[in-house]
Amino acid sequence: MLGMVFLLAGCGNSPETQIYNHLEEAVKLEEGFQEQQDEITKLEQEEQELYKQIIELGIEELDQIKEFAERALESIEKRDERISLEKESLDASRAEFEQSKELIGEIKDEEVKEKALTMYDTMINRFDAYDILNKTYNESLELEKQLYEMLQREDLEQEALQEQVEKVNLKYQEVIEANSLFNDYTSEYNELKKNFYEVAEINVKYID
Repeated sequence: MLGMVFLLAGCGNSPETQIYNHLEEAVKLEEGFQEQQDEITKLEQEEQELYKQIIELGIEELDQIKEFAERALESIEKRDERISLEKESLDASRAEFEQSKELIGEIKDEEVKEKALTMYDTMINRFDAYDILNKTYNESLELEKQLYEMLQREDLEQEALQEQVEKVNLKYQEVIEANSLFNDYTSEYNELKKNFYEVAEINVKYID
C-alpha cells in the first residue's frame, strides 16, 4: 500500500511542493485499487472453495460438477471486471505521478534532485511491474476459465485435465512472483518518498 500523508507547512509554490501535490494525488487515485484488491481476494477464496468441492466429487456426479463449475466461471467473470477497474485506477495514478518528472528538473538542490529522481524511477518500475502482474493475472484467469469449461465435458480425459491443472498452477506461480516484485517496489518507493520529503524539508504527517 502507498502511504497517505498530509502537508503541514508548505513551501510556497516550489517545485518540491508541486511534486508533493502530484505524489499524494496519485495515492488518492489508487484508493480504488485497494478496494478492488479486497473484492478480488474474496472472489479467489470463493473459487478455491468451489474447486475443492469439485475435486471431491466423483465423475458420476457430473450434474453437480457442472453446477459448481458454472459458479466458478461466474466468479472468474467478476474477477475479470474487478481487474479491469483495478488497472484503470493504476493507470490514472501513473498519469498523475508522471506529471512530477518535469518538476524534478526544476529542483535547485542537487541532493534533493537526486533523491527525487531515484524515487521517480522506482515508482515507474513499480507501475511497469504492475503491468506485468496484470497481464500475467489475466492469462491465469483465461487458463482457469478453460479448466472449468473442461470440467463440464462428459468426454473429458484425465490426462487432458491434468495438463490443464499443471498449466494453471505454473501460471499461478508466475502471478505470485510478479506480485512479489510489485510489492517490493511499493515498499521501496514508500521509503524513498519519505527520504525525499525529509531532504526537501517538506513537513508532513503520515496516516496509517
